[in-house]
Amino acid sequence: MPARTIFPGFATAFLSCCATYDVPDNLEPVAVGDGYQAQYRDIDVTRDDAGFLRSARINESKCLPLRGGVEAVQNGGKGSGFSAAALRGERLTRNDLVDIRVGDDETFNGDYVISRDGTLKLPFLRPIPAQGRTTDQIEDDIARLLLRDAFYDERPRISVRIADFASVTVGVSGAVFEPHSVEIGGVSGDQVDGRRQDALGASSEGRNLSAALRAAGGVRPDADISAVTVRRGATFYTLDMRGVFQGQNVVDIMLLTGDEIEVASRQCFQEDLMRPSPISPPGVSMFLSNLTQPATNNAASAIGQTVREVPYGTRYMQAVIDSNCVGGARGTSADRSSVLFSRNPVTGVSVVIERDIENLLRRADRDDFDPYLLPGDALACYDSAVTNVAEIGRVIGVIGAAALLSE
Repeated sequence: MPARTIFPGFATAFLSCCATYDVPDNLEPVAVGDGYQAQYRDIDVTRDDAGFLRSARINESKCLPLRGGVEAVQNGGKGSGFSAAALRGERLTRNDLVDIRVGDDETFNGDYVISRDGTLKLPFLRPIPAQGRTTDQIEDDIARLLLRDAFYDERPRISVRIADFASVTVGVSGAVFEPHSVEIGGVSGDQVDGRRQDALGASSEGRNLSAALRAAGGVRPDADISAVTVRRGATFYTLDMRGVFQGQNVVDIMLLTGDEIEVASRQCFQEDLMRPSPISPPGVSMFLSNLTQPATNNAASAIGQTVREVPYGTRYMQAVIDSNCVGGARGTSADRSSVLFSRNPVTGVSVVIERDIENLLRRADRDDFDPYLLPGDALACYDSAVTNVAEIGRVIGVIGAAALLSE
């Protein structure tokens, strides 16, 4: 290729790389603060005219009232407290292993598993309902049946103890990141902790409400955790779990197979829920694309498992730094931009946000435009204009050399 045809191409490439690209289009009106996070909105003021910490107020303005809020407090927490009291304690569910002893009577002594229909079946006695009941209630039923069927003239000593908790399957819906039916608690496969069984009286945190919420991806920032609903059979219970973020004792009941949990949405982004907790997502797994110079590939940029997993509550700028998009030679490679790909978990509509990294880094109002990361977000980095020109020059040089060699 003649050299005179190469340099016009270089000029064209130079001008194209310096051209201004359109800002990303979005279906939702995120530019004016009406997206899932107000932090998505465009930066439309100068650094001198910046208004500080407005995003939190914009987000709060869209919140529906707390379903378990002022009314529950005025009642002394009676609504949620009544539900918690009704569900408190260890309750049996199908497939639990229990140790039953009736004095020294070998006829009834032994280990029993609660049947699929939720009953305990002892020899010679009619099935005893066990699903959702306490061991004290089972002891009373056994005593009543033994006396009624004339096995004893007076109530014998009876002991019913949980030897091993089975896993339970519960449904979780509403304002969680991954609503679906989850299996929680129990042991893995055929493994049984023999010492724990022999000790008796062991409990399990793996069947708690908080474990089910974590297994469903954790509560979303729009969740109304003041009124988490648990449906057990035909009865609905409302639980206030705000204490998990307030350093208070948490209403964390043990669940049974067949329970259904629903977390209502307040239809707004609540920044105070964007922090680790027993009901938050365990972390944020991100998709990253970083081919910026001077790194020549993702491996050299250290894009790996440790980069893709960040703590819940991480913000956009922290992730940008974590993906090696910040810094470099000020005159050549420092002026980069980055694009955040996210999705509104309420509507399911995707959103793309682009930020000039250095501009955001140097603004005093950066928190107003620095979004929190959500599970599944993706981040892409773009090189500075000078780095782009240098790359284009390198490519044209390679093409020119190839053309000269071909002549």
